[in-house]
This record gives sequence, C-alpha cells and structure tokens, in this order.
Amino acid sequence: MDWIQTWTGKAFRPLDPEPGSIDVRDIAHALSLLCRFNGHCHEFYSVAEHSVRISRAVPPQHALWGLLHDAAEAYISDLPRPIKRQMPDFVAFEDRLLERIMACYGLPWPMPDEVKRADDVLLATEQRDLMAAPPEPWGLPAEPLPEPIVPMSAPAAEAAFLARFHELWPTSR
Repeated sequence: MDWIQTWTGKAFRPLDPEPGSIDVRDIAHALSLLCRFNGHCHEFYSVAEHSVRISRAVPPQHALWGLLHDAAEAYISDLPRPIKRQMPDFVAFEDRLLERIMACYGLPWPMPDEVKRADDVLLATEQRDLMAAPPEPWGLPAEPLPEPIVPMSAPAAEAAFLARFHELWPTSR
C-alpha cells in the first residue's frame, strides 16, 4: 500500500501526492490531534494551535505561509529536532511534500525568513510556558512573547485553524 487514508476519506500518497488529495480539512484535523514536543509538555498543545499562533505573528503577506508551515506533518507526522537533523532524507522528503502543499495554495517556495523567525519566537514561548525547566539551555535565537500560552482543546484548535484559513483564503479565490 503506497497511500494513507485521510480523515475525510481520501487516499493520500505521501510520496507523490496529487493536488486534489491535499485538503485543508485533513490538515486542520490531523494537526489538531498532534501534540507539540512529542507530547513532552505540561498539557496537550497541538501543532494546529502552534500554526495559528505563527500565522498571527508574521506580517500579513506571510500569514497563510505561517498557518501552513507545518502542514506536511498532517500527512507524515514529525520527528524531534535532534533526530531530524540526523535524517537528511526525511528532511528533503518533508520539504518536497511541503512545497507541493504550498503550490496548491499559490504560495512561493521556500519558506519566508519571517516565518522561520516567528517559529523560533513561538518555540521560545512554548518552552517557557509548556515545558519543565530545561536541564540545559535550548540555545534559541529568540526571546519569548510577553503573553503566556494557555493551550486550546483539540477541537478548538481545529476550529481556530479552519477559521484562520478561511480568513486568509477566501472562497472567492
């Protein structure tokens, strides 16, 4: 079998996805059920919520990119950074999949630097608010946001993701 079944019932071929198989509803649902930090946080905090926060932290022209920056994880999950760094083939595959997803929404490749910076700021904020005190410094190149994160439930994160998507991607396009 070379495909996975998505939440909406589509056959999605992660090695060669067809544009029509990429569905924001599948992305929102799957990301709302994926916990950041491989689950090693004080309470459940979804990738969907993280993505909504990124979309609000970047300049408006990059907001859709920010929302979808982890969309490939909806189809192939994620690996912790120390492991991912040792798996360049996985990173290349993830990038190809993300590039295909972005093309479906008319977004340029590669990821804008503003999205990468916002991701680092959110990571610093998440570390402060959602993790135990670190046994050693994370060495992040950013300071956390002043406001604390209070995580949403998975259904609320899915709804927020879809609402933000429809705000940024009107049906008239």
